[in-house]
Amino acid sequence: MSNYIIGLTGGIASGKSAIEKAFIAHSVIVVDADLIAREVVEPGQPALAAVVAHFGNGVLQSDGRLDRAALRARVFGDDAQRRVLEGLLHPVIRERMQALCENAPGPYAVAMVPLLTEGGGRARYPWLDRILVVDAPVATQKARLMQRDGIDAELADRMIDAQASRAQRLALADDVVVNDGDIAHLQTAVAELDARYRVLANAKAD
Repeated sequence: MSNYIIGLTGGIASGKSAIEKAFIAHSVIVVDADLIAREVVEPGQPALAAVVAHFGNGVLQSDGRLDRAALRARVFGDDAQRRVLEGLLHPVIRERMQALCENAPGPYAVAMVPLLTEGGGRARYPWLDRILVVDAPVATQKARLMQRDGIDAELADRMIDAQASRAQRLALADDVVVNDGDIAHLQTAVAELDARYRVLANAKAD
């Protein structure tokens, strides 16, 4: 079981998925907040029942699954309702992630939380031992986003501006990987981090 947990975060199109794959190649368990967020609202889950209790059956599809588009429409532009939704889901997601990380095989595990900065940082995730930020210049993020999603520059700018700034993310960081090179650079950086994290995890265990 892991006794050391690394929080992995970064801006949109910064390269989090590439870093995740590199850690997995070192036999490290990575728990993805986006995947957990989907799991906790599957039919039969208490979190889905809580969402329906507040927002009504109109946020369900005919098969009983969450209608994400309908829910987005309910909270879009309504900060109060968005905060209610976050209050219903985020604690459940964090608790599930912590449990999965702590029960993961190996000396340490990685919790990938794309919106870690926006979601309260260390105050909301006190069980993180270190935070790793994948950083990329905004111009690089923008170019990747336009290519990846097939969107124009204006929409790419809006998506980047909707997130925390680079400075805000870097203020949380214990470790930083700058992703402005090729995949070999990332793999080398993760290999070095993996060795460091194993030492830190073993030291904590002692």
